Amino acid sequence: MATTQSGLVADALTQATGHGVELVGVTTEGDVSKALLAQIGGTGVFVNALRDRLLSGEVDFAVHSLKDLPTGPADGIALAAVPRRDDPRDALCGAHKLADLPAGARVGTGSPRRVAQLRALRPDLEIVPIRGNADTRLRKVADGELDAVVLAHAGLRRIDRLDDVAEVFEPDAMLPAPGQGALALECRADDPELVALLAAVDDPDTRAAVTAERTVLAVLEGGCSAPVGAYAAVADGVLRLTAAVVAHDGTRQVRLS
Repeated sequence: MATTQSGLVADALTQATGHGVELVGVTTEGDVSKALLAQIGGTGVFVNALRDRLLSGEVDFAVHSLKDLPTGPADGIALAAVPRRDDPRDALCGAHKLADLPAGARVGTGSPRRVAQLRALRPDLEIVPIRGNADTRLRKVADGELDAVVLAHAGLRRIDRLDDVAEVFEPDAMLPAPGQGALALECRADDPELVALLAAVDDPDTRAAVTAERTVLAVLEGGCSAPVGAYAAVADGVLRLTAAVVAHDGTRQVRLS
């Protein structure tokens, strides 16, 4: 998925600026570890190796899933562009919608945020912690190991797996992760020409929305291990933000707009 996302950004940047882009693969700790994210250091496990390559000059810019970025600033690195966001919602993949799953059905996710909100919606389900890329998780459903999995709709679209989607959760049912569906382009802060070049694919409304969402996470001092959902969107010049903190067992939540 990371390669596909980077290729989409490269094509958009070339179309906007006329500059060619060479893709350079980087393997991160998050790619190789089988442990849950909260156990291996959270969001930074997908980001740190890329930032190291940036600072060493091995690559000129990096493409991240924005929800993987820590909310704090990174020394020497600029968030140069946030392209127009894809669908930020979560999707249930399997043969049935959530309401039609039998009692005790096994649903896989590695996200505490999704776990808490699933338990709030269907406390009778068995939530199974899983890791791996989208294809690996979908295979667990196809093989009968799980009844369903919850994945980001944007990622499924990027890898052409929308046929596996049984239901898309609206934000009033399941709030997405802050920044979900958006990509982030980072480069060295001491390269103003590159910062300006990458800005050609920046979308101001998307940047405003994800900044609001990530501010909620930063103020609450949450990370990937926190059951925090947030969604913001700009319409007619007005930004509307909804956020929630949900108990791990789904029995309580604080939700404000």
